[in-house]
Amino acid sequence: MTHAIRIHAHGGPEVLRFEEVALGAPGPGEARVRHTAIGVNYIDTYHRSGLYKLALPSGIGSEAAGVVVAVGSGVDWVKAGDRVAYAGGPVGAYSTERVMPADKLVKLPEGIDERTAATLMLKGLTVQYLFRQTYRLQGGETILFHAAAGGVGLIACQWARALGVTVIGTVGSDDKAALARSMGCAHTVVYTREDFVERVKAITGGKGVPVVYDGVGKDTFPASLDCLSLRGMFVTYGNASGAIPPVDLLVLAQKGSLYVTRPTLVSYANSRAATQAMADELFALVLSGKIKSEARQTFALKDASAAHRALESRGTTGATVLLP
Repeated sequence: MTHAIRIHAHGGPEVLRFEEVALGAPGPGEARVRHTAIGVNYIDTYHRSGLYKLALPSGIGSEAAGVVVAVGSGVDWVKAGDRVAYAGGPVGAYSTERVMPADKLVKLPEGIDERTAATLMLKGLTVQYLFRQTYRLQGGETILFHAAAGGVGLIACQWARALGVTVIGTVGSDDKAALARSMGCAHTVVYTREDFVERVKAITGGKGVPVVYDGVGKDTFPASLDCLSLRGMFVTYGNASGAIPPVDLLVLAQKGSLYVTRPTLVSYANSRAATQAMADELFALVLSGKIKSEARQTFALKDASAAHRALESRGTTGATVLLP
């Protein structure tokens, strides 16, 4: 028997239950994976709370790393014994082992351990599509990135530095500001006492930035639009503070013919080839030392509810990992 965190009702962290589950052999196109480290992400809290509905009862979790135990027919790109990681696909990462679609798996190169991979996949691939595909950053640009000391934010600060891009990052405390700066964030704004619109205007000489990346949601909208330059793009990729309310599209015209987009990882990592290409770029930056990622908080898998409480209290920095 294996164990997994499952939910039988949507709600707070208390609905996460540590249960025994039975697993069969992988079918065609599937692999059985033994997890060694599991990533915790804000999307997990959306699934748990019901903001993003799941058919119940359900597993939970979208990111993990481990070792392939067995593969089904038709799978020749991974084999038993391979170290692998993944982000996205069917939920169920909060488990000691699982059977899953093998086309979601990426083999880990030498030099990247599994615990590091569990901090990288969802967050790092998110930064890849944000910076390299949704709005392709160019060296010399200045951007605004909300929650710069979070799991996505710390990778974003380092990736931007590698691209020669200047980051203005919002953070919740002086300690988080220092952490973000150590990872390459050029200007930090402590939003609990500073007006980030005023700071952006001051830093950019009133011009604003060409793009704002926002995983916070309600608390940073619509002020983020006021940070954009003419024909700038607002990229909203998360709702940590709650969902953004409906937008009057005429406001976008009034504020300078702005663009707004709501991308998701699943739309970019929509094939094995696309996912591999994104991961290759991410892994190359990690192996070159330009991006460093580590689990800044760890919890036992059975204590997933405590991990969710820590994440939602905004008491965490960087990545949080569950250990089976």
